[in-house]
Amino acid sequence: MDLPVMPPVQPMLAKAVKGVPDPAGLDERGLSFEPKWDGFRCLVFKDGDEVELASRNTKPLTRYFPELVAAAREQLPERCVLDGEIFVAMDRRDGKGRLEFEVLQERIHPAASRISLLAEQTPASFVAFDLLALGDESYVDRPFHERRAALESALGHLDASGPCHLTRTSTDPAVAEEWFHVFEGAGLDGVIAKPMSAPYSPGARTMLKIKHERTADVVLAGYREHKTSTPEAPLIGSLLLGLYDGGELQHVGVSASFTAARRAELWTELQELVVPIEEHPWGRWQEFLIANPGRQPGTQSRWSQGKDLSFTPLRPERVLEVKYDAMEGRRFRHTAHFKRWRPDRDPESCGYDQLEQPVRYDLADVLGG
Repeated sequence: MDLPVMPPVQPMLAKAVKGVPDPAGLDERGLSFEPKWDGFRCLVFKDGDEVELASRNTKPLTRYFPELVAAAREQLPERCVLDGEIFVAMDRRDGKGRLEFEVLQERIHPAASRISLLAEQTPASFVAFDLLALGDESYVDRPFHERRAALESALGHLDASGPCHLTRTSTDPAVAEEWFHVFEGAGLDGVIAKPMSAPYSPGARTMLKIKHERTADVVLAGYREHKTSTPEAPLIGSLLLGLYDGGELQHVGVSASFTAARRAELWTELQELVVPIEEHPWGRWQEFLIANPGRQPGTQSRWSQGKDLSFTPLRPERVLEVKYDAMEGRRFRHTAHFKRWRPDRDPESCGYDQLEQPVRYDLADVLGG
């Protein structure tokens, strides 16, 4: 492989902002808005039949997605370097497509036979949103409006059938605001804004990201100790959270990101709630300490092999308010952020009915726009 831009390359990153920004004053040519895809960030390096897929942290993804390697050979320019996202889409019962991050995670598997099977059962797609090189030319130092024009020219033949796609863009903040609200129904993560005059800056947070943010009142069900915790200086690492459904406390995610001082205070504060696992609502899951049915607390997954996922059960008496961005099935998509204790809330009143459900939207409409 001999390209104008060679791996390893760290992708350009984004910093979070609240709300769709006004382009005025941010860039002389304005901003380009695009959907924020919820998948694996991926740089595609293609030189003829040679194709390499690299992750956000420059690790190889090529072996896990043989169907995308084949698609890149067939659908992408002969020699190019593209920045984009790998995703898996599944049809729901209503026939509308939606991004499924959990299904995508399952594609990272050590067994070649499993990789081949999943490539057929849950094939992935790739959506391109930036251009680093085309032919013998590097586009890294060119402004985004030039990169986008060249990208549209190179990938304009692609359509919604995939598996390779070109993301849609708009320079209208009102359109971006609409996308922010309606595209979530197809599993997208928000909106990205790119300065039109900015070059491609590997590893730098020169883009802006607008993500969904919500709050929920949840039940404190347990905690895990921090990796630096010791018997002499115990520290809380994360809080295990639950919501009631049909009278049963379900595991909904974790909250973390505390200061060292707060971790120590929490450990002392929560000791009075510690109970034997047999007296805890999740005690019935003790038998599942190796398998991971339904992503129950304390169980292993492909992403947590070798990690200590044991937890200290607490009487489910305390309620806290957390900030979260989105749901993935029955759980928070990412780590939730602690906001405050809610002593005024009854734990049994904390159910899934309080969670905002985005209006369903068909992924095909996002890709075909």
